[in-house]
Amino acid sequence: MNGASREALAAARERLDALTDNTSVDAAELAEELAAVTALLDREVSLRRVLTDPAQAGEAKAELAQRLLGGQVSGEAADLLAGMVRSRWSQSRDLVDALEELANTADLTAAQKAGTLDDVEDELFRFGRIVSSNTGLRAALTDRAATPSAKSELLRNLLGGRAKATTERLVTRLVTAPRGRSLESGLESLSKLAAERRERMVAVVTSAVPLSDAQKRRLGGALAKLYGRTMHLNLDVDPEVVGGMRVLVGDEVINGSLADRIEDAGRRLAS
Repeated sequence: MNGASREALAAARERLDALTDNTSVDAAELAEELAAVTALLDREVSLRRVLTDPAQAGEAKAELAQRLLGGQVSGEAADLLAGMVRSRWSQSRDLVDALEELANTADLTAAQKAGTLDDVEDELFRFGRIVSSNTGLRAALTDRAATPSAKSELLRNLLGGRAKATTERLVTRLVTAPRGRSLESGLESLSKLAAERRERMVAVVTSAVPLSDAQKRRLGGALAKLYGRTMHLNLDVDPEVVGGMRVLVGDEVINGSLADRIEDAGRRLAS
């Protein structure tokens, strides 16, 4: 993607991360809904063009998306699409590509929450090796005359009970809706997404006042350097955190708030 589409995708990724970091959101269910919207917009070219038309106001396009999807998908999925169509896209197809990536990322996030992401990454790699070494299997999975249901059944026989449910869903979507990609390139893209998700960490940052963009960038960079991984910041504001902030990464607390330092000093004096 180029220019506007790249910026729109980056913003959509951030919104998805914020949604799926919320424990009340079922990431696997969200993935299925986003995949269904991807299929709809891939099919309906005229609708896709309307939703990405730069001559139309972003809010008008968002309202159209909400009307179309209202009651069909969850509020989270509808809101995510509405946010995406408010953005500018260099090409209408870029919107569909972005939605597909978000669907796959949501599924990988579900695996991460379940503690199975490493298994999924390994299974995607091994499935790719199997396909590359078995010309008959590759031919069956890429046969344009075969129906999606027939390919799904083949994959159920191959992967059902032998691979994680996330792996089966990701591969099935790729095989039944390749959208012009080769099977090999699609599996490579999925493996790359899985690796990126595995390297991502989340920091819960609580500050007395909202952080500026510059502060967020500096903090994210410092934490990434400290932990050696990409760091996503979940931001919260608590006026009782006086003079600084509190950062939680996994089970580790990085205590930088003035209130906590005062409390620590009081404990030392009392001991």
